[in-house]
Amino acid sequence: MDVDTRLLRYFAAVAEEGSLTAAAQRLFVSQPALTKQIRRLEDDLGVRLFARSRSGMALTEAGQELAARAPALLDGWDEAVRATGRAARVLRLGFLDAGAVGAVPEVIAEFRRAWPEWRVELRQFDWSDPSAGLTRGEVDAAVVRLPFPGQDGLRVRELFVEERGVLLPAGHPLADRETVEFRELWDEPFVAAGAGTGAWREHWLATEERDGHPVRIGAVTHRPDEWLGAVAAGCVALAPASAARFHARPDVVFRAVRGVSPSRVGLARPRGRTREAALDALLEAVARRLSRS
Repeated sequence: MDVDTRLLRYFAAVAEEGSLTAAAQRLFVSQPALTKQIRRLEDDLGVRLFARSRSGMALTEAGQELAARAPALLDGWDEAVRATGRAARVLRLGFLDAGAVGAVPEVIAEFRRAWPEWRVELRQFDWSDPSAGLTRGEVDAAVVRLPFPGQDGLRVRELFVEERGVLLPAGHPLADRETVEFRELWDEPFVAAGAGTGAWREHWLATEERDGHPVRIGAVTHRPDEWLGAVAAGCVALAPASAARFHARPDVVFRAVRGVSPSRVGLARPRGRTREAALDALLEAVARRLSRS
């Protein structure tokens, strides 16, 4: 019987967390979608893996057997993927937004000259996965914005800090200001990432900097074009200062904000993986360049 490794990864997360809600946040998927995938795995195997209750997800005897073996199976598969990449001389670097990666393309060009036998793939991910592909094993390392769910399980090196401002519709009453007080925005409809992104969503809504004032969600988006479109249609959104350069459009303006903490950009990679000289060299070059920014 063939089992999709993604289903096994979903099962392992639920088994470890003991909760569909916590596992969904960790995997950056919706709870209904995760429930559907767990049921699919149970149907494929012909057994019940969990006993569901209000207190959480308890493993059945069959589930315990699979949970004991799943980590080794997944580790073996991940190592096979990494070994394949090393044999093909491919390094995969994930990112979310152009403002965070900055001069990384120039670093990659320099790396290719020094390591001509290696190919580097720069992969952009949408905001449904703030780990930029790391937690799903799709990249070897990633330039990320902190904080995000699951970062404690990764090796993260903070590189630089970037101030946050606000994107406003061009016709907004505050659009003529050079600087806006965050307090003045509390009752505005904010653009938010999906609920499954946890700490990432909360950071970009600045929920801890509202003195308990509730957040008003005006739109939920996953990509820059949707994000900017929602702002142009009347919402507001906190954004890194680089958004003024990389996401300029006539119907949206960027303004500085007082009263919110900055965005922190880091370089993340999995823990405990076999060290690869080419990857180490690439990441060190990326870290040096971005730290200078």
